[in-house]
Amino acid sequence: MTKINRRKFVAGAGILAGGSLVTANASQFIKKDPAARTAEINLDTLPNFCSHEHWGSIESIGMASDQGGFRADTVAGARPQRATFIWDLVLDPYMGSTMVSNGTDLQVLSKEAGYPNQTEWWKAEPAIALEKFHSVFTSFQLTGIFQCLRRGIQHLYNTDIATFKPEDWKKADTAINENYQNIFGWYRSAMKQASFSELIRPVHPEFYTQEESSASGQEELSFTHTIMRIDPLLDLWKEVSPRRDALSVIAGIEPGDAKSWREFIQKIFDVAATHNTAGIKQLQAYSRTLGFQQRNDSEIRFRGDLNEAEIIAFQDWVMHECCKQAHERNWPQQVHVGTNNLPESNPLPLESLAIRYPRMNIVMIHCWPYLKEAGYLARTLPNIYIDTCWMPVLNPNFLSEALDMWLNYVPGHKIMLGHDSTSIEMAAGSSVFTREILTEKLKSQQNKLHLPAPELIQTGANLLHNNAVRLYGIGKAVNPA
Repeated sequence: MTKINRRKFVAGAGILAGGSLVTANASQFIKKDPAARTAEINLDTLPNFCSHEHWGSIESIGMASDQGGFRADTVAGARPQRATFIWDLVLDPYMGSTMVSNGTDLQVLSKEAGYPNQTEWWKAEPAIALEKFHSVFTSFQLTGIFQCLRRGIQHLYNTDIATFKPEDWKKADTAINENYQNIFGWYRSAMKQASFSELIRPVHPEFYTQEESSASGQEELSFTHTIMRIDPLLDLWKEVSPRRDALSVIAGIEPGDAKSWREFIQKIFDVAATHNTAGIKQLQAYSRTLGFQQRNDSEIRFRGDLNEAEIIAFQDWVMHECCKQAHERNWPQQVHVGTNNLPESNPLPLESLAIRYPRMNIVMIHCWPYLKEAGYLARTLPNIYIDTCWMPVLNPNFLSEALDMWLNYVPGHKIMLGHDSTSIEMAAGSSVFTREILTEKLKSQQNKLHLPAPELIQTGANLLHNNAVRLYGIGKAVNPA
């Protein structure tokens, strides 16, 4: 193989057609129009595509005990089963688990006060309940989780809960309770207020065959698109598996060997396709490496008391069968990257999947702390993309750091800016942070590269909305100019 001399390659880049070597500074070729440098960049009202959301993952809507996870992920049109309070949003799965993992259990405080939980305490003694909550919450109130929710409530309700004044919390609580009585009407209204354009939420396979009612299911799906979670399929190896049995009824096939498993997976994908799924999603990075080896049928035990190596082999086999389906259908796959199970959630092993299945676009979601690795993959492979969803919720500075790294490295059409929030209020706050941070970064580009403001605003529209429109084939691209 001929070796390329890097010095000659670099020098060759400066040779014009006439053969003369160009040594001028690159800044000579950059426009320096003063008006372009000072024109305002405002992204506040640009549409923002919510490409990966978990709205409804709160206690008032409830859990799907037989399938795991929240009802909103398994039942189309799932509405609150009781009144929704401000505490359902504040003590969502993100904040609740963060507090518990750091040794703060609010159940202890409420029970000491004679109440079963924070909500009941709040209903009976709001001032005391809020004061006690604030006393243990001070070390968490700067987190992205709370600040995104706080800024979303501020944006949608014109109330700042960071004051921790009972009157402000009561005002927000009353409005939340009222809005969630008509949850899907509220979503549509809030989406307009937050300039949200489209919505995709990951759902379990059961979602496509279960609905709270025909009316509520139709109402939710009138503005909600779905992406099917395939991670449940990778856990159906146990000898006794009620969930496998239930999915077998949906598919009309009982999977037991390689042939029946392929047919089973195809049928599950067919069901999702009839309900217009936008693609698939997996979060295996929570529990294992993203290196999915290609396996022969003869290597796999498809059911029983599997050891760790056999479970990994089974999961590898199922993942490749799912990727084959996505590849054949030209479906994108969202893949959870980073944030948990470090260092096993490093995205670099995804390169082999991307090469093997070129018609399956891979969207790396979250990505922190593997910003360099994610940037490398998105820059290098044509079918790998990035979605920064959850970054602002974890820490807005993560998004700032990522954009600093990617804007001058990763092709602009490869980046999307979703939110991955448990409520529309949190997503609205995440979008406020995202727009502010993106505006700051584009102004920096304006100052450094002397690019015209309309061009940079178009870049903002692409990252916030157009790139997701083109990838998922949902909605219409916009030209702010």
